[in-house]
Amino acid sequence: MSKDVLLRVKDLKMHYPIRGGVLFRQVATNFAVDGISFEINRGETLGIVGESGCGKSTVAKAILRLYEPTSGEVEFDGRDIINMPKGDLREIRKEMQIIFQDPMESLNSRHTVGTILEEPYVIHGIGSRADRRKWVVDLLDKVGLQSDAVDRFPHEFSGGQRQRIGIARAIALNPKLLICDEPVSALDVSIQSQILNLLVDLQRELDLTLLFIAHDLAVVKHVSDRIAVMYLGKIVEMNEAEKLYSHPVHPYTRALLSSIPVPDPEKKKVHDVLTGEVPSPINPPAGCHFHARCPYAEEKCSKDRPELKPVKDNPNWLVSCHLMDNFIN
Repeated sequence: MSKDVLLRVKDLKMHYPIRGGVLFRQVATNFAVDGISFEINRGETLGIVGESGCGKSTVAKAILRLYEPTSGEVEFDGRDIINMPKGDLREIRKEMQIIFQDPMESLNSRHTVGTILEEPYVIHGIGSRADRRKWVVDLLDKVGLQSDAVDRFPHEFSGGQRQRIGIARAIALNPKLLICDEPVSALDVSIQSQILNLLVDLQRELDLTLLFIAHDLAVVKHVSDRIAVMYLGKIVEMNEAEKLYSHPVHPYTRALLSSIPVPDPEKKKVHDVLTGEVPSPINPPAGCHFHARCPYAEEKCSKDRPELKPVKDNPNWLVSCHLMDNFIN
């Protein structure tokens, strides 16, 4: 692995057995994540977007081994995460942290903010009680909260303030990688930009690498260097953020981008309308998973599964589509 690459994921799969019947045998499989690969360089932000249920959050939790992957490889800073003993995994988790979608669900409602933010230090045996108290106050200051928050409970804060507490907990141990699992989707629109700007500032200040997951493409564009588009457990397109938005190739990416609202009511926008429902990951279509909803699909799309391959020999521009040459100028 290149020394500039912090995280490398190769052919990661997360399949869930579906059991039923009298003997509770496996009767089907949920292909939640079905073989995805990507790399994230140090200091970079990779955004992952897609409709709900495409496997974005599952990818995040499988990387951290909060879920045990079915197969694949995950290397973090040159270390094999998938086959790492649990004792070593606990130590490396100081360097890999996650911000969850719903701050109210992810914060213990029975603990004060001070106790919540002290917990990472207590678990890893870092510092004295006096040290930890000082560090907690410093964390609150970094995320824009007052020091008197230490003695209050999560329910006493607004949604945006609770997410700031969640961010403070995630950066407590000075991680190298911060996985943001839809960190603003549960917040009011007026608060989202504040949290996004906070993450950008912290990334710069703490030299963080981010994996940013969301279904809002406008949000992802604001923070990402590169973007991967997922559909039904697979990456269908990946490119630098500006280029992906200015020149989308995969029909699914084109449809997602055309759905972004335009603030000018007089400006007309051509929409690539998606038809049909997202197929079930328990019974995904043969060939290209998107062919049943694609307005450009041909016969080969329903039979042969396209590979995710570089466009114009550009390793940063990857597309999985039989017809991609039709959309490349």
